[in-house]
Amino acid sequence: MTDAGWQDDVLGADYERRELPLGVDDEGPVVATLVRRRRGPVDHLRRHAGPLHDVDVLYVHGWSDYFFQTELAERVERLGARFHALDLRKYGRSLRPHQTPGHVDDLATYDEDIAAALDVIRAEHPEQHRRLVPMGHSTGGLTLALWSARHPELVDGLVLNSPWLEFQADAIGRAVVAPVIKLGAKRNPLAPMPAVDPGFYTRTVSSSAEGTWTYDQRWRPDRGFPLHPGWLAAVFAGQERVAHGLGITVPTLVMLSDKSMLQPRWNEGMTRADVALNVDAVARRALSLGDEVTVRRLRGALHDVVLSAQPVREHAYDVIGRWAATLPH
Repeated sequence: MTDAGWQDDVLGADYERRELPLGVDDEGPVVATLVRRRRGPVDHLRRHAGPLHDVDVLYVHGWSDYFFQTELAERVERLGARFHALDLRKYGRSLRPHQTPGHVDDLATYDEDIAAALDVIRAEHPEQHRRLVPMGHSTGGLTLALWSARHPELVDGLVLNSPWLEFQADAIGRAVVAPVIKLGAKRNPLAPMPAVDPGFYTRTVSSSAEGTWTYDQRWRPDRGFPLHPGWLAAVFAGQERVAHGLGITVPTLVMLSDKSMLQPRWNEGMTRADVALNVDAVARRALSLGDEVTVRRLRGALHDVVLSAQPVREHAYDVIGRWAATLPH
């Protein structure tokens, strides 16, 4: 039996989704989509035993992505949490034909998506006081870091999986490129930009190539969504705010690969590296997040750590579990 407002999800019988209307923007009606796993009696007993037994986890995906990481949801719930994932506006389940995929001109726009999701999550158990630990990947990690700094009263911990906290060419490169992008965004925020994704990340993840994961390629295209200066300017603005220090006071876990391989030709070693971010630059920038930041570098991890080879994933889940046990109540 599905609760009112919830529908069967594309991930199968164990998952359901709920659309969150967000009004209208320049491209028409906008929605976000909340996803959760259906829970049975065993899940209820488990939630009272783990270190996250009174925690809600809200997961936010990265650029050109959507939520399909069911193993992550199940492993987080083994720690006792209630797991929800949010497909942001113009991504995945929330993407509509009339929309420019992934486009916003300010990452703070997503405050509306997150607020709508939290309203639904809190309504599930209104009588309980629960902690909140957002979890974000890549651009979603940048988005949640900025959101957590704006809403410190709502957050009890933060988990970031390869967050895009800094430009691949480091802060100096961002300082050179950002003014040009910003000018382009003012003139024509939706102007087409040259494609920069050679498809190597998809090759490391997809079961159709060297990877092991199957997903909807309409929502996670091989070479990513087309880039536009308005969106990229929003990302650079967010990264600049991180560089000045966010002052996050809650415990923050940042997980990254031990190495990047950012090169123009395919190399088999890319199946054990981050091919999207400069992980050394991100590791340095992570120290600007706040007072209590734990950075863990995982040998052989991909850009999305929880899509890496199984031994790496097990290491990541162990890291999350041990970190979760240290969270204050």
